[in-house]
Amino acid sequence: MSQFKKIVLAYSGGLDTSAIIPWLKENYDGCEVVAFVADVGQGAEDLEGVEEKAIASGASKCIVADLKDEFVRDYVYPTLTTGAIYEGTYLLGTSMARPVIAKAMVEVALAEGADAISHGCTGKGNDQVRFEGAVAALAPQLAVIAPWRIWDMRSREDLLDYLAERNIKTTASATKIYSRDANAWHISTEGGELESTWNEPSEHAWTWTVSPEQAPDKAETVSLTVEKGHIVAVDGKAMTPYEVLTHLNDRAAKHGVGRVDIVENRLVGMKSRGCYETPGGTVMMAALRAIEELVLDKPTRAWREKVGAEFSHLVYDGRWFTQLCKGLLASATAIAEDVSGEVVLKMYKGQVTAIQKQSPNSLYSEEFATFGADEVYDQSHAEGFIRLYSLASRIKALKDQQK
Repeated sequence: MSQFKKIVLAYSGGLDTSAIIPWLKENYDGCEVVAFVADVGQGAEDLEGVEEKAIASGASKCIVADLKDEFVRDYVYPTLTTGAIYEGTYLLGTSMARPVIAKAMVEVALAEGADAISHGCTGKGNDQVRFEGAVAALAPQLAVIAPWRIWDMRSREDLLDYLAERNIKTTASATKIYSRDANAWHISTEGGELESTWNEPSEHAWTWTVSPEQAPDKAETVSLTVEKGHIVAVDGKAMTPYEVLTHLNDRAAKHGVGRVDIVENRLVGMKSRGCYETPGGTVMMAALRAIEELVLDKPTRAWREKVGAEFSHLVYDGRWFTQLCKGLLASATAIAEDVSGEVVLKMYKGQVTAIQKQSPNSLYSEEFATFGADEVYDQSHAEGFIRLYSLASRIKALKDQQK
């Protein structure tokens, strides 16, 4: 193998990355390994003792970066303006977090004088592409080491045996039911009974939200203020993007909002099943779409939907640091110039519904839309419009009759 002096490892404190630290040192001739931990809002419990674990596994140091505000402000909020939803259901929680983590890891690697980075992604998943694509775009001079594509270990038992042989303690066990990934936006759950698509998820598969059946019998409303496609206040109180998200997470989770159980197409070609919980994000998405209904005309809304569909694949496929990303975000930002107003949403038994909405830029006119008498719309004008609108069909029908 090539020799490296210093390697920065994307470290979580879990079984995989705990084994990767000593493996790197053994297979790259005693190189220095710096553990990098990204705090993207996964929770204090996941970060507890992480530095001690990294040092105990053989890292020379452990750098914990607080990326929570940057993640929501610079990645979640821009994605929300595009309306991106992958394959119509997935709100891209894991996908959006990867570029902010990769960017920070590259910055640490350059500051530390490292010549390589490493990650614990498997060769089956999407994250390997997201991390390595970001490194290629930001610091192509850095080598990337992906142990799961190199080493001969294949199971949790192999990793546990490997650590035991080296006297490295771990809290992991051989029986891990689920694979989970959490950040401020969402938590994903895979594995266990979910590997069979015929199995209904048990309540153990859900961790943030209550079951809709067990949610309160009384609905709760929340008012969101939107400025240029960004939610800036909740119930009249100004908040930062991260504060908005965490506040809505707490309130929506109590009502069972934001649960999805989906089978998605991974970038590498296989399908995977996951249960995703995005309580606050589901409310935020509903609010922005409600304002769009008022202010976007038909072709502009259709274009925004195309931008959102394209952007969902871009984020999912790990192409954040590209020219296409800049172009799509510029288009979404321009469209969002008029997306301002206030929305009141009702949360009840797993559902969120916009029940009141207003905007100073609204194109909705009661005068034009009324079913009662009006003085602004001459219905006879529709006849000429329909004749011109259907002209191509009429010409084709006449030609067909002549045949």
